[in-house]
Amino acid sequence: MGKLFRMTLSCLFVLFLIPNAALASQKKDSAIANERNWEEVMNAIIQVESNGDANARRGNSVGAMQITPILVLECNQILKKRKSKKRYRLSDRLSVAKSKEMFLLFQSAYNPKNSIERAIRSWNGGLNYSIKCTQRYFEKVMKAMK
Repeated sequence: MGKLFRMTLSCLFVLFLIPNAALASQKKDSAIANERNWEEVMNAIIQVESNGDANARRGNSVGAMQITPILVLECNQILKKRKSKKRYRLSDRLSVAKSKEMFLLFQSAYNPKNSIERAIRSWNGGLNYSIKCTQRYFEKVMKAMK
């Protein structure tokens, strides 16, 4: 009876394991399909914001992507909600790589549909941007992408 029980248990385990593995693979594939390659958008924003100067400064905005202290704080709040131990510092705004990380983090939290327009406008005007107030910026970034 012990051998029959182990065989039955093994069969049940396999029957439950295979569909779950397939489901996990489907979820991974759909997540990858929903991701956008933001490199072109980020490079256009860098061109418009600072003309590629990683040390650019304008008021509270610093770095190639002209990141404000408020955005650094918001990125850290997103990381905290996601239970990540990683945190950004104000000095990270001078790193193009870390600036891009912050952009991607912001998009993942507030732009789930990966809209290019929303990404550009919110980068300039914040989460509650006005189309009228961000129109010129949007056009500049779109032109830089071409």
